Amino acid sequence: MLDIKLPIGLLFSIMGVILTIYGIVTKSDTAMYEKSLNININLWSGLIMLVFGIAMLILSKLKKKI
Repeated sequence: MLDIKLPIGLLFSIMGVILTIYGIVTKSDTAMYEKSLNININLWSGLIMLVFGIAMLILSKLKKKI
């Protein structure tokens, strides 16, 4: 049976790590974040993607044990 949670979890985890690192590196650039009301959108969306990717990976591992 095809389990799509593993590749989706890997994709979101990798993209989440990349966006989180980019958000941390560009945290001091205030001109970049003026359009988003000074919210570091790269950092927050990276963290959300990372949490979602890890949740998918955990669910994929739990499904295999059951």
